[in-house]
Amino acid sequence: MTALPPTTAGDPPVTSSAPGGLVKSVVELDRVVIRLAGDSGDGMQLTGNRFTSETASFGNDLSTLPNFPAEIRAPTGTLPGVSSFQLHFADHDIMTPGDAPDVLVAMNPAALKANLVDLPGGGLLILDSDEFTPRNLAKVGYATNPIEDGSLEGWQTVSVPLTSMTTDALKDSGLGKKEAERSKNMFTLGLLSWMYHRPTEGTIRFLERTFRRKPEIAAANIAAFRAGYNYGETTEAFAVSYEIKPAPMAPGRYRNISGNQALALGLVAAGQRSGLPVFLGAYPITPASDILHELSKHKSFDVRTFQAEDEIAGIGAALGASFGGALGITTTSGPGVALKAETIGLAVMTELPLVIVDVQRGGPSTGLPTKTEQSDLLQAMFGRNGEAPVPVVAPRSPGDCFDAALEATRIALTYRTPVILLSDGYLANGAEPWAVPTVADLPDLTGAVDFATEPNGQATDGEEGLFLPYLRDEQTLARPWAIPGTAGMQHRIGGLEKADRTGNISYDPANHDFMTRTRQAKIDGIANSLPPTEVDDPDGDARVAVIGWGSTYGPIGAACRRIRRSGRSIAQVHLRHLNPMPNDLGEILRRYDRVVCPEMNLGQLAMLLRAKYLVDVESHTQVRGLPFRAAELAAVIQEVIDRGTVPAGAPANGELQ
Repeated sequence: MTALPPTTAGDPPVTSSAPGGLVKSVVELDRVVIRLAGDSGDGMQLTGNRFTSETASFGNDLSTLPNFPAEIRAPTGTLPGVSSFQLHFADHDIMTPGDAPDVLVAMNPAALKANLVDLPGGGLLILDSDEFTPRNLAKVGYATNPIEDGSLEGWQTVSVPLTSMTTDALKDSGLGKKEAERSKNMFTLGLLSWMYHRPTEGTIRFLERTFRRKPEIAAANIAAFRAGYNYGETTEAFAVSYEIKPAPMAPGRYRNISGNQALALGLVAAGQRSGLPVFLGAYPITPASDILHELSKHKSFDVRTFQAEDEIAGIGAALGASFGGALGITTTSGPGVALKAETIGLAVMTELPLVIVDVQRGGPSTGLPTKTEQSDLLQAMFGRNGEAPVPVVAPRSPGDCFDAALEATRIALTYRTPVILLSDGYLANGAEPWAVPTVADLPDLTGAVDFATEPNGQATDGEEGLFLPYLRDEQTLARPWAIPGTAGMQHRIGGLEKADRTGNISYDPANHDFMTRTRQAKIDGIANSLPPTEVDDPDGDARVAVIGWGSTYGPIGAACRRIRRSGRSIAQVHLRHLNPMPNDLGEILRRYDRVVCPEMNLGQLAMLLRAKYLVDVESHTQVRGLPFRAAELAAVIQEVIDRGTVPAGAPANGELQ
């Protein structure tokens, strides 16, 4: 059947003539959500990433949601092996990858069955009819072929023999049938590039570069890509193509970036702006491994990467690098943080700068390695023996991972402390346009690096001329950082309790009490360096506030936009610093009659806020391995608003009965 537009906006359709005299309509849209789904060997992530790159270069605002199985190679054509990639792009500012697709491309019956439930009625459904064989249908429990039995009548269904058309296009390539079939994702990419007027030159250059050592493979993929594009131009199955104009953006240089890429580049920038060599000690773990891969490319910026034999060795090497005067970094996910806990405690005791990146995933134990979650907050706050306070920082978007890396480094260097940076799988694998900052706009971190080179002992108690490794800075309470081998700067290091000032081993009860409270006071004092908390309350009369942290920023922001478009007021507060929390947060929360806290866990931040500020926080949670949907959050917020404000005489937030 002829494909019709899923949604339309802007000017009426214009027409153009394709080769052969076929008249094609061009419909202008303001936004569209596309989901590509297929077997994990069908190249859906590569196809989605290429489409994203061309969309970014075109100038649309965008947000992506890759979703792939944890199995290295699930059985072909089965539901556990389905991999998908969702892309939301628009001619205006957007905050999420979209609640549901407008267009679903399903490469086999398993992909259709796993994703059709998310495609609204009337949405566009493109199927590879070649894969709907009796054998593939039986694998996922289809008794009849849905393309033929009328069960897809509620959607705009276009069945295209993608596989056979790809092999026909490559019949003279010299490749075997199976090798040729692997290029069907490029045929699909070509078709979508025609449908949405995406540039093609970048993809061709990418294929030439990627397969430069296998020119026959490069030529085959390019031929398949062009065949898909030409098919869109000439077929009667698609009489409509769509145009989404570029989004207005501030002047500057932009690039498409994922959260892991941004975080890695932020760590590179932190090394350059502090003047320190960067050392990463890491053990590969999903979804953090890409940071190791990215940092390994930047040796020219004095970055050294060490792939350790396990998580404990990775953080041990990173802490050793910090002791030696480098910017020590270790990356992991939740299970790895558990293994690193003892060494994080050692970093607390030795008071050395260290950045621990936790790219959270679903848990517990091995959990859901390729799915997202926010369930490591309490582990980051308290997951160590003894009183071992650690600052916690969380980025809110893929691009913000860059700034969060710089902020975590600032805190680690300034206060001589390990810092936990809490990203998650949604941010790590998602992508968005990112304005590349100028070097002048980056924070200068050299002031936080002040290696001890002279004795700091005072003329009391025989200390003059001695190096006192725990004589603290009056403002930050940070101890001196002395590089091993510096003459006169010898000092003990290790996990046993330190005596104040001298750093000698001490079992004195009063000293332990003093040092424990001092380490806590140092972390608490970080709050004095934080800027005022931003409150998004355009009308200034909201009685309900929504507070979040990390990757919930986009869904919460999109939900608040929906509420405001309906004529209601709502305030949004989003936290980057989770330990310590900003000094003004308690006063802000008490302004509102009700506070709602959406989290991808079972209410960890809500519990902390209730305990610290005695505020009645309404927790809304999910642990599905997927980000919140904006429509769902908007409904929750609307219900809270509809309950009304606190009646006269009743206790407001912050007041006890």
